[in-house]
Amino acid sequence: MGQIIPSLSGRSTPGMERRHDGEPLVVAIHGGSYSSAYFDLPGRSLLAAADANGIPAIAIDRPGHGDSPALSPDLMDIAGQAAFLVDALAEIWDRHGAGCSGLFLIGHSIGAAIAATVASRPGRFPLLGLAVSGIGLNTNPGDHERWSALPDQLHVELPSDIKDKVMFGPPGSYAADMPAASRKADAPAVKPELLAITGWWHGAAAGILGAIGIPVHYRQAERDNLWIVSEDEIRGFARALTASPLVDARMVARTGHCMDFHHVGPALHLQQLGFALECATRV
Repeated sequence: MGQIIPSLSGRSTPGMERRHDGEPLVVAIHGGSYSSAYFDLPGRSLLAAADANGIPAIAIDRPGHGDSPALSPDLMDIAGQAAFLVDALAEIWDRHGAGCSGLFLIGHSIGAAIAATVASRPGRFPLLGLAVSGIGLNTNPGDHERWSALPDQLHVELPSDIKDKVMFGPPGSYAADMPAASRKADAPAVKPELLAITGWWHGAAAGILGAIGIPVHYRQAERDNLWIVSEDEIRGFARALTASPLVDARMVARTGHCMDFHHVGPALHLQQLGFALECATRV
C-alpha cells in the first residue's frame, strides 16, 4: 500500500509505469468495512487480473480507510465522499492517466453507491464507464434502525462472525479458507455511510442512476444478505439508468454480497475489465 495522491492511499498494478496506448485507467472503490485490499486478495485480485491483461488499475482507500485521512464527520456519508472523489479522481487522472483513453470506475457495495454518485456528476476527467456490484435499490427492512443503534462515533468495529454471515453466500460458493483470508481487507465501518446506504440511498438512487450518461455494467448476487434481491429489483435498477447508452445488468446465481471473494470472483473481474476495454473503444 502507498500514496496514490497526497489525500488518498491505496494500491495499484505493477505495470502502472508502463507506457500506455489507449487502455482504460481503472479505479476501484471498495465498500463499507473494507480497505483497498478488498481488490487485491491472493487468488481473488482484481488488480492482478488487470495487470495480466495490460490494464492499469488503482484501488483507492476511501477517506477514513487505510492511510487516507477522514473528512469531517458531516462529509463521511455517500454524497460527501462522492463530492470529494470528483476532485480526487481529477488529480488521479492528471498524475496517472497519460496515454490512457479515460477513467473507468469499479465500485462495490457502498463504494458502488459512491461511484454511481460520482458518475452522475460532471468531472474534470474523461469517464468511460462504470461497473458496480453488491448494490440495489432497496436494503432489507430494519437495517437502518440496526445501524442507528451502533455507538454514536465515526468508526465502528463489526465482529468477524457477523461480517461472515452477511458478506458470504451459501457454503460451497466460496473456498473454505476465504472468510479468514478476507480479514486482511477488513477496516472499521463508517457509521454515516451505513446510515446513508440504508436510508438516504433509497430516495436518491433513482435520480442518481438516471443522471449517469455512460455505459454501466451491473451484477447483483442472488444470495446477497444486505439487499432485497429479485429479478424485478435487477430490472428496476437497469430501468433507472435512463441516460446510459449501454446497460449490462443481471443477477449472479448462488453467490453472496462480496462476489469478489467467491468462486465467481475471477469471472466477475474479467467481465468488468472486458467491459472497461469495450468502453475504451467507444471513445
